[in-house]
Amino acid sequence: MEAIVIYGGSFDPIHNGHLRIARAASMLLNADVVFVPAKGPRWKEPDTTPEQRLAMLKAALKKEGSPSFSIDTFEMRDKAEVNYTIDTIRHFALKYKRRKLYLLIGADQVNAFPKWKDPDLICRLATPVYVSRPGVEIDDSVLARYSMMRLDYDKSGDVSSSKVRSLQSLDIPSCVKDYIVTNKLYFMKKIEGMISPHRLAHSVSVAELAYFIAKKAKLENADAAYIAGLLHDIAKGMSKEQQTEAMKKLFPEFESFPPWTYHQFLGAHIAETEFGIEDRAVLDAILYHATGRARMTPLGKVVYASDKIEPLRGYDSNDMISECLKDYYLGFLYVLRENKKYLENKGYQVDNPLTRACYDQYLR
Repeated sequence: MEAIVIYGGSFDPIHNGHLRIARAASMLLNADVVFVPAKGPRWKEPDTTPEQRLAMLKAALKKEGSPSFSIDTFEMRDKAEVNYTIDTIRHFALKYKRRKLYLLIGADQVNAFPKWKDPDLICRLATPVYVSRPGVEIDDSVLARYSMMRLDYDKSGDVSSSKVRSLQSLDIPSCVKDYIVTNKLYFMKKIEGMISPHRLAHSVSVAELAYFIAKKAKLENADAAYIAGLLHDIAKGMSKEQQTEAMKKLFPEFESFPPWTYHQFLGAHIAETEFGIEDRAVLDAILYHATGRARMTPLGKVVYASDKIEPLRGYDSNDMISECLKDYYLGFLYVLRENKKYLENKGYQVDNPLTRACYDQYLR
């Protein structure tokens, strides 16, 4: 390829939207794409170190990248206190003297481009290219003045690094998700501060199993299963007294339910208010993961089953896991029957309207 697309950013973290845009730019402009991670973005304070962001970027490109993708750490190596785009463009202009340069920028940066350092010189050395984004209005006079190109692509998806950091989206490569979980970054740091290490390990295990079952079943959004699984027990960090008081205030209609059910209601509330989760399917899966209910959603069935059979539970659940992976619905019925026996043998009070309705519908 004769052209090069310079794709800079904090990549905090890299997500699938970045990768989709990079593939589209490579194809439509017949160009190689060079990712240039920023050492210290001027517009925001990164939640991670440059080394962590670079590690996630390398992992993502290794697993989900393209032969036309590469990384240049010029900005990270640069000893200047502030990295300006013009310095990066000069670096590439000297490095690739015979190749056409494109500068890929976000739609939200187009209108601010005149305020960048030496914007006219940037445009003499490279052609700015942007991808339109829903809700972002572009100033046509800026496009005309700097001869900006619009990349004819609208499939990047509703994902952003900020949504990933807050757990509102997990539209990221699985290797990046694993890195975040292992190193307790972003939302994991917050979750770690709310529940015990044992409960955190259980929640991660539930999330991973729910994701695999949902993926195997080809449900619409397996990432939603992971999010629901990760947050399903988030209220268990509250004391019994705190749970009782919160139920009186937030869920008086369920206050008469047995205390072992309280965490599911409060967990959904925390997911919505503390983590900004708006997906109703995710919230409902958390809301009924302990009691079950009539007319459970596919996601609700997956999370209910995964919570009961995840491998860290300490008993042999391989048969039930296998059944869920073969057919999530039949697997859910199997788990529901076995969980009913377990609760009754342990003497748990299960005669509440939600559980009764669940048994009536699915176990008759």
